[in-house]
Amino acid sequence: MIRLKRVYEPAGDQDGTRFLVERLWPRGIKKSALHMEAWLKDAAPSTELRQWFQHDPARWEEFRRRYGEELKTRPDAWQPILEAARRGTVSLLYSSHDQEHNNAVALKMFLEGRLKAKKRN
Repeated sequence: MIRLKRVYEPAGDQDGTRFLVERLWPRGIKKSALHMEAWLKDAAPSTELRQWFQHDPARWEEFRRRYGEELKTRPDAWQPILEAARRGTVSLLYSSHDQEHNNAVALKMFLEGRLKAKKRN
């Protein structure tokens, strides 16, 4: 199972393995305070894509498409998440205020597609 969680929410027992999936460190969070397995910067969208998107819901579908293309070119960036998700619960940590239109949501959709494809094979 892949879950989403804002970095500003406290860690919980049901979070499983926690991965920060942001290119930039979240404001106001001390590195020692964020309990996580790893900070996977390269699993986040490129700076150019992030700046183009600007969390504009009107650009969401195109953002998801472009981000998916980026992810396909760097499987090493997201493979640790997929491996952990095959073993148990994973939480993708993000800092965006918009809980519906952010890179963690798009990444979760991408990874769930990979997990389903693997089960079919």
